[in-house]
This record gives sequence, structure tokens and C-alpha cells, in this order.
Amino acid sequence: MRKRIAAALLVLPLLVQAHSTAWAAPEPYTDSGTTSWMLTSTALVLLMIPGLAMFYGGLVRTKNVIGTMMHSFGAMVIIGVLWPMLGYALSFGPGVLGGFVGWNPDYFMLQGIDESILPSHIPEYVFAMFQGKFAIITPALIAGAFAERVNFRGYAVFIALWSIIVYSPICHWVWAPDGFLFNLGAAGAIDFAGGTVVHISSGVTALVAALYLGSRRGYPRNVMHPNNLVMTLTGAGLLWVGWFGFNAGSAIASDLATARALTVTQVSAAAGAFTWMVIEMLQHGKATSLGVASGILAGLVAITPAAGVVQPSGAFALGALASMVCYTAILVKNKLGYDDSLDAFGVHGVGGIVGALALVFFVRPGWMAEAAVKAGGSWTVWQQLGVQAAAVGITIVYASVVSLILLVLIEKTIGLRISENDEMSGLDHSMHGEHGYGLINLN
Repeated sequence: MRKRIAAALLVLPLLVQAHSTAWAAPEPYTDSGTTSWMLTSTALVLLMIPGLAMFYGGLVRTKNVIGTMMHSFGAMVIIGVLWPMLGYALSFGPGVLGGFVGWNPDYFMLQGIDESILPSHIPEYVFAMFQGKFAIITPALIAGAFAERVNFRGYAVFIALWSIIVYSPICHWVWAPDGFLFNLGAAGAIDFAGGTVVHISSGVTALVAALYLGSRRGYPRNVMHPNNLVMTLTGAGLLWVGWFGFNAGSAIASDLATARALTVTQVSAAAGAFTWMVIEMLQHGKATSLGVASGILAGLVAITPAAGVVQPSGAFALGALASMVCYTAILVKNKLGYDDSLDAFGVHGVGGIVGALALVFFVRPGWMAEAAVKAGGSWTVWQQLGVQAAAVGITIVYASVVSLILLVLIEKTIGLRISENDEMSGLDHSMHGEHGYGLINLN
């Protein structure tokens, strides 16, 4: 009898522990498959920065190739420092100042996430670094509008302030769980991977900068030929590859949603390039390499906000539509005469607006049904279009007004537009004391 009692006393703690474990909340864990894909996506998005540098660098004159590429690499360095210090906290911290921006002191230098595992079962470090690559490429896109005519020091200060004051609040509004655009309407403003946060904000800022700073000296009287279209095509190819991480990685998963995003990204990019080729063949009788590169980007930009909600047929339509509208926007620019040097607004701004608005006509039926349930009844395409238009409008107004203020302040203090002598000698020599090809070419 004593042996039975002793055995029962030994087993009882084990039974209590098993019961407690069964009812306890599951411990957070890291999913190795999802984490591996997100690490890969982070690297792919970073690859887009040198890709953008090559794309832009090939389009300018020989004397400005290093100076132009340094705009992209400078963003990698400057925002790469600012993001872990302030950017992540301002973008994804709990809302402060009435939800205008986020903030969490534990996010300063990412010190509070050392052991954090997100509900998607990836370390928060991975999510923070993935989002940091978006924060890098966004201001780098702006540089295409004022290529060949800005002071590198002024540019560096501008993108640092712009990232904190413009990018981070917009990012918080659209992507943070308590952001007001994230919660607008039945299902929030749709921006799967950055049509609004990245492309509209940078594209609109690019237009404001081009108008404020004025044209390059000699534009449009002098023809300013690209120095290396081979490099531009290579850059476009790297951007296309990197965009799979940009869009498919934004699922923050490795599942069906990821596969859908990757597929529609491919379809839209191809449709954009194909449409641009057809337009050029009809207009001029020949397809150009620059046209193919521009069409690729137009398709990629347009599908970015829609990658999580459309099917391949919708992706084809968005890519083709964006290509036609962006082509028209560049024609209008040429007629108006303003100098958006590398068509940052014509492709990124216009393409982002097209994608953000037109996606509502191609969302999969299941998505609309889910939105209707959240709305507690019905939710129509036109209601969602109103939400999209509100997000686009707010982003345009905020980005353009604040960017103009920053441009004026920097121009009046440390200077942004370079002198005539510096512009004639080229950015490579005047700003960096170098020459991209070991040659001096002032044309």
C-alpha cells in the first residue's frame, strides 16, 4: 500500500505539469522556411539599390555617371544608419501625436527586439531589415528627377530629413496596424508592397524637386544622350529580379499568398514591357532598349500595390494600362518642358497612382467577399475606390507640401542646386573628384 501511495505521489507532479502545459499559450517559435524566404527577400530588395544605380547611371551623360550612382549608394549608407536608429520606431512603433507617426523607445537601435519573434514566426530583426530596404530605395528613386544638377551634400541632408519627416509617417499610416489608412473603410487602403508608400511618395516628391530646382543647363535645347544603355538594361534586369523579393516578400510568409504575388509580378512586368514595345513599333517603327526598360518598370510599379489581391489576368491588365499611361505622361512632360531627368515621376509616380486606383477593378472575388463581411453587409468596388483615392490624395498632398518645404530650406541654407561651373564640369569631378570611365567628357 505504501508503495502505491509513493508511486502516486511521484506521478502526480508530472500529471499537473502536463495539464498546465496543455492549456498554456504556445511558445513563440521561428519557422525556418518562412524565415529563410524572408532573408532571401531582404537580400533581393537590397539588390535593387545597385540595380537602380546602374539603371540611372547608364541614362546620364558620361561626366555624371559616378555622381548619379552615388545617389543610390548614398541612400544605402545614410538610410542604412537612420533606419535602425529612428526609422523603424517611427514607422512601426505604436501611434503617437494622434497617430501621425509611430514611436517606441525600445526600437531605438533595435535594442528591444533582440529576442522578439513575430506572429508570422520570423524574428523581428528580419522584418525590420526587410522594411529597411524599402526605406532605402524610396528616397533613391527621387534622385532620378534632379540627376546631373544637385550638390551631394545637400542631397544627403535632404534624403535624411525626407526619410524621417515624409517616408516614416506615410509608412505608419498605411502599414502599421494602428495606421489610419490601414484601417480606413472595410479593409483599409490596399497597398500590398508599396505603391503608395514607396512609388507615389517618391514620384510626387520627384516632380516637386524637378519643378523647384529647374532644368539642367541646355535642356531641352541640347540633346543629352545616355552614356551606357547596356548598363541601363542590366540595371532594369536586376530591378526585375529584386522585385520578386519586393512583392512576394511582402506577404511575410512562404505560402500561397507568396506564390500569387510572385506570379502576378512576373506577368505585370512582362505585360508592361510588351505594351511599351508595341507602342514604339506603332509610333516609330522600331522598339528601343530604353522603351523595354521603361515598360518593365511601369509594369512592376503598377503591380506593387496590387500583388496581394489580383489574379494573373488583372496583373496583365494593370501592366499594360500602366505602360500606356506612363508613356503618355512622358510625352506630356516633353510638351510641357519641365526636366524630370530620368522620368522618376513619369514612371514611379504615375505608375503608382495607376496601380493604386485601377487595382479595385481586378481584385479577386474572394477578397471582396471578405471585405463585405468586415463591413457587416456589402462592400462595393466603388467604395474601395474611394478609400484608394483618399490614400492616394493624402499621400500626394503631404509628400508634395513637406518635400517643397525641405527643398526650400536646404537650398537656402547649405545649397542643393550646383553652380554653373560645377554642372558643366560634371558631378563626377566637381562632387567626387573622380571619373566613371577614366575619361573626361563634358558633353
